[in-house]
Amino acid sequence: MSVLIAFSTIVRKEVYRFIRIWPQTLLPPAITTSLYFLIFGKLIGDRIGTVHGTSYMDYIVPGIIIMSVITHSYANVVSSFYSTKFQRNIEELLVAPIPNWVILSGYISGGILRGVLVGSVVALISLLFTPLHIHHWLIALTIVFLTATLFSLAGFINAILAESFDDISIIPNFVLTPLSYLGGVFYSVDMLPTIWQHISLGNPILYMVNAFRFGVIGVSDVDITLAYLMTGGFIFVLALFSLILLYRGTGIKS
Repeated sequence: MSVLIAFSTIVRKEVYRFIRIWPQTLLPPAITTSLYFLIFGKLIGDRIGTVHGTSYMDYIVPGIIIMSVITHSYANVVSSFYSTKFQRNIEELLVAPIPNWVILSGYISGGILRGVLVGSVVALISLLFTPLHIHHWLIALTIVFLTATLFSLAGFINAILAESFDDISIIPNFVLTPLSYLGGVFYSVDMLPTIWQHISLGNPILYMVNAFRFGVIGVSDVDITLAYLMTGGFIFVLALFSLILLYRGTGIKS
């Protein structure tokens, strides 16, 4: 019971934090994605035509949704946990009789909820531009959940290792954003020269984008089983690394 209370307290705090400032957490992605759909989907998409037998608008919708999930699940955890360190509230967690896995699960759950909520907002916005007919509900939902989990863990690790607010912006700006745009959100890897197709296969986001695209419209550039294995493997490694960092007190114990 004490573990459940601790877990639910952390989750409620996380959810209240991003709901309370919804003009900063939910409104911007709605505006940004509307511009994506308008510029890429409508203006440019009409000239591109179809990709793998589907309209360009329908093709990019899953990629934009999963990109929003990645960005906001990561941002929620990295900003929240680092703020806890910066404001010295982390000491309350360290002295409380709470297992490390509960602390990790609470923050990750907050990141997952924000990522899924933002993804849902983006999906609703997409309905203004094109009708969505989900091809495989189970695949679509599980990939969203696994993707949000993976990047929430990545945000947690970034927050632990960060020593200043500048450090929490390096990974999103120089790693996540390039990998997302090069992960097949706006194009099929089949359009690339052969050498770049092989290089793109080293981008883990490519597998999540395409797995979710397969769940939504039934089209993918990669094997779905491989996408699940890669995502699950990354989750296991990052979760284990996060628990090791918490156990050692890296970045949170002076």
